[in-house]
Amino acid sequence: MINQDRIDQLPDFQKIPDYLQFYADTRPDSEALILGDARINYGQLKESVDRYAKALIASGVVKGDRVATLCTPHPDYFITFLACNSIGAIWMGLNPKYQIDEYQYVLKDGTPKVIFSRCQIGDRNFFDTLTVLKQQNEGLEKIILLDEPTETTEFISIDQFLNTGNAISDNELSQYYKAVLPQDPALLVYTSGSTGNPKGALIHQLGLTKVARVQNGYWDVDPVRIINFLPINHLGCVGDISMYCFVAGGTQVFMEDFEPDTYNRLMEKEKITIWGGVPTSVQMSAEHENFKHYDLSSLQMIIWSGAAASEPLIKRLLTICPRLSNSYGQTESVGSICFAGPTDNIDELANTVGAPVSCYQVRIVDEKGNQVATGESGELQVRGDFIMVGYLNQPEKTAETITADGWLKTGDLGLLREDGNVTLVGRLKEMFKSGGYNVYPREIEQVIEEFKGVAVVAVVSKAEPLFGEVGIAYIQPHENLSLDLAQLKAFCKEKMANYKVPKQFILMDVLPLLPIGKVDKKALTVLAQTAVR
Repeated sequence: MINQDRIDQLPDFQKIPDYLQFYADTRPDSEALILGDARINYGQLKESVDRYAKALIASGVVKGDRVATLCTPHPDYFITFLACNSIGAIWMGLNPKYQIDEYQYVLKDGTPKVIFSRCQIGDRNFFDTLTVLKQQNEGLEKIILLDEPTETTEFISIDQFLNTGNAISDNELSQYYKAVLPQDPALLVYTSGSTGNPKGALIHQLGLTKVARVQNGYWDVDPVRIINFLPINHLGCVGDISMYCFVAGGTQVFMEDFEPDTYNRLMEKEKITIWGGVPTSVQMSAEHENFKHYDLSSLQMIIWSGAAASEPLIKRLLTICPRLSNSYGQTESVGSICFAGPTDNIDELANTVGAPVSCYQVRIVDEKGNQVATGESGELQVRGDFIMVGYLNQPEKTAETITADGWLKTGDLGLLREDGNVTLVGRLKEMFKSGGYNVYPREIEQVIEEFKGVAVVAVVSKAEPLFGEVGIAYIQPHENLSLDLAQLKAFCKEKMANYKVPKQFILMDVLPLLPIGKVDKKALTVLAQTAVR
């Protein structure tokens, strides 16, 4: 349930830079960003953001221009994001795990004028990649290196770049700042592209600030101290963690590369109050052999989103912290539109995504757009002033996704239970027909997750001559536990109709994951086409 008192305690601004100014004025010494031993308070953050913003102005960046950043979850990412917001530019994140063709696609579509980038990330050197990108993208005027590589004339060092901003006065920066409107796009996020090429969702300042305030009403911890390890090109990183924390004047602790034991150690060291992630990352941390040695008494809540958590994991988490919450949303909705809890109710946490946000318009409709009855499945849709502006350069796709009267079609199937909570049935595009019956993979996955020894499961479909399509279940077992697939199949037959039971159960040591931590069903679907019965 939402805590309105918590929301009312927060400053109510519609523009992102207003929060930075507010906290720099009211709590300049409070920690804003942490990475290792580096600590940046709100006063220092404001100074850094202003320097970057002035240099962007000196570089010719104006309102509506795109600016990209290629780095890990790091203070550099958030500073460049805030600097762009301050002058009305649109920020876009680039994932260090991308390959050259993936960079080329988003750069040719997003056409950033400037890229901030590290040259060395882990074992990967980006010098050659950046050189190619600079040569093959005409609108790309500058690449600014956030680290200090070997001497080169190809790119601009961060010090050189920031020095150009010395020519810009505070008054000139203020004029840019005043011209920014709440409805101006602030963020460009490319969707995962599971059903074709990624689409660039434009998200405005009002959407990011409003959703962050609502999240604070559900995830009502004080103070907010949270770890951010998610890739910077995902809304989960920018919205669900960074903006949620920033709007509350909290402390964001960055982790450049997720590793369970390191994450647990960081929770103890930094006195983390809210443990957030996807179920995969939460499970990996909770099940690490050293977990019991850490003092996590600072935790006030554990949250997850992006996928369902199994009952065994939820029961394990309840022994750590009694306040748990999950939520449901997507990039286009700019954050969660349903929240479960905070609660200790296992049924609500395992089998639903909670209730729709009361101040949002949320409905479940059939193919004709008619609202369905309680207990019947249909497409979840949401309407409000916070949803995405639309897809960059794709008006047809925007019109397919947002109706003429403003409803965002999520493509997710759900049903409203009698208790007011929503159960997700699956994706419209994941649903398949087997022998004439509609089959929803999520329903099958929930059954398989009940079987002892199953850590992660994903069900996809493949073509089959007799039934049209059949289900294939890919299963990652818990470490040190063996699975009897014959017993699992018998278990499924007891729990659901025969046409829902997967025709194959395939064990994998580790299921493939997307960068955000969700199971990569696109990769599994490709794999399923070659699976031999």
